[in-house]
Amino acid sequence: MKRVHVAAAVIRGADGRVLIAKRPDDKHQGGLWEFPGGKVEEGEAVQVALSRELEEELGIRVSAARPLIQVHHDYPDKHVLLDVWEVSAFSGEPHGAEGQPLAWASPRELGDYDFPAANKPIVAAARLPDRYLITPDDIEPQALLAGLKAALGKGVRLVQLRAPRMFDAQYRDLAVDVQGLCAGKAQLMLKGPLEWLGDFPAAGWHLTAEQLRKYAPNGRPFPRERWLAASCHSIEELQLAAAMEVDFVTLSPVQATQTHPDARPLGWEHAEALLRGFNQPVYLLGGVGPDDLAQAWTVGAQGVAGIRAFWPE
Repeated sequence: MKRVHVAAAVIRGADGRVLIAKRPDDKHQGGLWEFPGGKVEEGEAVQVALSRELEEELGIRVSAARPLIQVHHDYPDKHVLLDVWEVSAFSGEPHGAEGQPLAWASPRELGDYDFPAANKPIVAAARLPDRYLITPDDIEPQALLAGLKAALGKGVRLVQLRAPRMFDAQYRDLAVDVQGLCAGKAQLMLKGPLEWLGDFPAAGWHLTAEQLRKYAPNGRPFPRERWLAASCHSIEELQLAAAMEVDFVTLSPVQATQTHPDARPLGWEHAEALLRGFNQPVYLLGGVGPDDLAQAWTVGAQGVAGIRAFWPE
């Protein structure tokens, strides 16, 4: 089977919108939208290829870019590796230098466009932030709400309400308040029985590893319009998450933590090996924080997740 290496870009404007282009009707996957880029020539560095393609296609020169996600996809006639970088700064005014239509879309609006199947994980990565806040479980509800309000004020855009010590009724009551705080500011991910899904239509769901193992054989448990995530700790769980077509996962523990002293850390090298070939966005968790973002991107992760690392003091 033919193997094609493609460098692609999630180009983000100053207002947060993302630039996409429409494929010519006479090309493979014609008429669908895509993230700009092109083939990496043999022996060519990905960043060099990306800069070359974006200058040819859009008339811009890249000045700041970093790895975002790698996606492997098999079409009937070819295997494609999409090497995707986030471009945060460039010079020049983007235009369809090859006559292709362009559009600037907000992260939320990306879901309204038709992309090739291989682009689905890229759409998710483009919509997700690089930090995932998990709420601490050892504080009272009012303190949790106050801390979350402060975190949202500092720009947190993805939140998991984790409160394993609460009774179900307590958790559900707290979830209502947290959902209100997050409305219009951050995506809320809840944990708990899937029977609760209908009661929190604005929330996504983060499955435990136990739930992942239970539900994975039956496929994705609800439509793509809602975010679905899972906690993973091994290659087997990552494979289950991929089969279930989750939108993103957490992978842990990367390093030793005080909260789970008996858990054997994966280490950066092993975490990188686990991410290789896994197509969905991944947040690294366990002993990591904002200072580890650059290293997380380098090993192929979307970003980092944490409790105390992102919780306001």
